[in-house]
Amino acid sequence: MRVQLALNVPDIEAAKTYYSQLFNTEPHKTRDGYANFVVNDPPLKLVLFENAKSEAHLHHIGVEVLDPEDVEAAQVRLDTAGLLKDFLHDTQCCHAKQKKIWSKPHNGLSWEWYWVEDENTTAEEDALYKTCCVEARN
Repeated sequence: MRVQLALNVPDIEAAKTYYSQLFNTEPHKTRDGYANFVVNDPPLKLVLFENAKSEAHLHHIGVEVLDPEDVEAAQVRLDTAGLLKDFLHDTQCCHAKQKKIWSKPHNGLSWEWYWVEDENTTAEEDALYKTCCVEARN
């Protein structure tokens, strides 16, 4: 398990250079206007969305788990607590097939719990789900 921090950045290339140096690691995956880093120390999934018009630096936050049952357990826990907003099983988001849930927002910020089933998605598949993180977190 690792915390995910997703940021809006005005210039994806400058951000990739900065975060590569900051965490001493290269991006794990890049697409047009998108990059993610798998940082081992500290354990972090850093996701960058190029969005020059955004006034907010924080895009969203989440928890990446290594087992799909962890998403299901979080779903039950959040539902019981009245915090579950949405669940998306077998969805495609952020250039990967995932199982995920979203919490209800607190102070305008939702959390996601997700498990990546397949990172090898096609450009056509990605185009269909380009706004999934934006839609689910608001």
